[in-house]
Amino acid sequence: MEIIYEEFKEALSKIKVLRENANIIEETVQISVREIIRHVREGKDEALSFYTKKFDGVEMKNFRVSEEEIQQASMFVENSFLEALKEAKKNIVSYHEKQKKHSIFDCESKGIIRGQLIRPLENVGVYVPGGTASYPSSVLMNVLPAKFAGVKKIVMVTPPRKGGIDPHILAAADLAGVDEIYTIGGAQAIAALAYGTESIPKVDKIVGPGNLYVALAKREVYGIVNIDMIAGPSEIVVVADETGNAKYIAADLLSQAEHDERATAICITTNMELAKEVEKEVERQ
Repeated sequence: MEIIYEEFKEALSKIKVLRENANIIEETVQISVREIIRHVREGKDEALSFYTKKFDGVEMKNFRVSEEEIQQASMFVENSFLEALKEAKKNIVSYHEKQKKHSIFDCESKGIIRGQLIRPLENVGVYVPGGTASYPSSVLMNVLPAKFAGVKKIVMVTPPRKGGIDPHILAAADLAGVDEIYTIGGAQAIAALAYGTESIPKVDKIVGPGNLYVALAKREVYGIVNIDMIAGPSEIVVVADETGNAKYIAADLLSQAEHDERATAICITTNMELAKEVEKEVERQ
């Protein structure tokens, strides 16, 4: 964390520079993303193997996670974690039950039938981050609504960590009812879901957060396939005076900074003592 002591106008100027630098980085990454997508579209699994070795340092030929590996994941996580997953699943399903849409039809006096037909998508791809941190919550939040809506096939992709997938991610996927899991991440995973390869099926929609490469790849394939939104890299600005709570401010900053090394977390304060306390809390937490 860096403390910058400036007058208000100078501080805004520095923030503007940060934003401009972010835009430059985005433009550079976009060029790489387009090349990755083109390569995967043409080279399919061979291209996936190339990028998995290049970016993740892992040589892989078979990307699909076996049923045995999925079933065994629960043996490597704490019982308290599994109980927390079950409780979270219950709450998520309970919430989304109230959102479910239904087909409606009626017939007016002249015999004209009107209404809307609601049908679930055939298959959905779920991207789950797994490079710098593990997010079992992303599995539940994205898979359970699709499952409850009646999506016939849910395909999950997540990048390898030390050659495999975090068992917490696999346990969450098993509980949520994911149909297929593939060890692949980044823009190459988005391209595989959008166009399909020899081993990974093409899907109707891609959901889930990711780093800048993933976000830009989703934007690039939108139209070929539907997407949920462009999520990431995260940004947050907390404005506080001397009454601010350093613990809460630090927690808010870290909640977004943990998602991506390119995330932007800024605290603007009029009090230097608070700034120093926030810096200490960021290190402590």
